[in-house]
Amino acid sequence: MHIAPSILTADFTRLGEEVTAAFEAGIRWLHLDVMDGRFVPNISFGPMLVRPLKPIADRYGAIVDAHLMIADPDRYLEDFAAAGCDYITVHAEVCPHLHRTVQQIRALGKRPGVALNPATPLSAIEDVLSDLDLVLVMSVNPGFGGQRFIPASLDKLRRARRMIDERGLSGVALQVDGGVNKDLIAAVRDAGATVAVTGSAVYAPGRDRAEMIADLQKALAT
Repeated sequence: MHIAPSILTADFTRLGEEVTAAFEAGIRWLHLDVMDGRFVPNISFGPMLVRPLKPIADRYGAIVDAHLMIADPDRYLEDFAAAGCDYITVHAEVCPHLHRTVQQIRALGKRPGVALNPATPLSAIEDVLSDLDLVLVMSVNPGFGGQRFIPASLDKLRRARRMIDERGLSGVALQVDGGVNKDLIAAVRDAGATVAVTGSAVYAPGRDRAEMIADLQKALAT
């Protein structure tokens, strides 16, 4: 399983150091939560922040994964692709022409993903699943860091895992995002997730990043 720290709770005054510390501790997947203040309540950052992080990720052979929690993602796909994202994930809830959006991401040379809010059924991606490289199951309602994991997300992950496996789509990553910590990471892995997004479980104020990551890795090893 990949541990994918979200930089949302990192110290932005020293973001390069924060990202490098995670990579030095063995992380090879970086998650960028992009929020617009419309689809979700908060505003975070845009493609300009991705550009300086991409060369750091490239030095470690790491993946840069943009999670677009924005109301009109089609307008910005080219910008995030040009900034260097490897995966671009959009929300099913805001894409009236989801298949076209997915194909546009693919045409830009990037790996498309689709995210589902806690109340959005898996049926929303059934007809595009074979076109995806990533399915993101939200285990909190998007828009804020530090929320508590919604327990029903484990069953949703299991059902998503079956859906992927029954279609023989072994290359599709199953990502979970929201409230995942050292006490839950093994459970989401056992439910079928292959990528766990972690925010404050890595970027907690005053905590050593390597120690936090080691705690997560230890939890996965037991």
